[in-house]
Amino acid sequence: MAKNIQSLERAAAMLRLLAGGERRLGLSDIASALGLAKGTAHGILRTLQHEGFVEQDPTSGRYQLGAELLRLGNSYLDVHELRARALVWTDDLARSSGESVHLGVLHQHGVLIVHHVFRPDDSRQVLEVGAMHPLHSTALGKVLCAYDPVAHSEVTEGERQSFTPRTVTGEQEFEALLDTVRARGWAADAEETWEGVAAVAAPVHDRRRMPVGAVAVTGAVERVRPGGELRPELITAVRDCARAVSRDLGANRF
Repeated sequence: MAKNIQSLERAAAMLRLLAGGERRLGLSDIASALGLAKGTAHGILRTLQHEGFVEQDPTSGRYQLGAELLRLGNSYLDVHELRARALVWTDDLARSSGESVHLGVLHQHGVLIVHHVFRPDDSRQVLEVGAMHPLHSTALGKVLCAYDPVAHSEVTEGERQSFTPRTVTGEQEFEALLDTVRARGWAADAEETWEGVAAVAAPVHDRRRMPVGAVAVTGAVERVRPGGELRPELITAVRDCARAVSRDLGANRF
């Protein structure tokens, strides 16, 4: 049986301590409450402070929980609310389009698939919930990069891998592509990540008008792009689905 990592256990105990009782605690209070040497407690606090999980009052020197914990908590709640609100609309989209539907969110420099509706036929399919897709080469990722500054900064900081001859990797070309996505309100992927696969995606916004995810129709390139052109009804259907989910999340501009 694997042993727990002591430093992580101590950090977790420290966060729980700061979450209850007094709003702010001094170093001596924290060390005493957890039975730690002051030097050990200070080292853990410094690490947590560097990561944004703990903040130190400049006047009193006391510590409190940091804003990063709130951001992570909101992200967790947003993902679950997003999926719950999207269930009916994505089912309808799969039925009307005849293709698979994916719901994705930004996660660790990629797109995390949080919901997947199978193509409504008898073909064998693999559930992709929990899978990670690239940001720069998928329709879902392009939408997130176009509308979410955090996603945009993450993809520009890392290397854009070329998955197929059609993958856009150049800086100027990629930025021009994102400008087109914002102008249209949707993004496409034509065999840029996987040969034979095409997709079209649109952004989902929440009540704060912030992009919280994207929804996409994905299928064989010959069905999604017959004759080399996206089926117009797919674009309309994806955008309508994304708007419906956004409205359910409180985005009243849609």
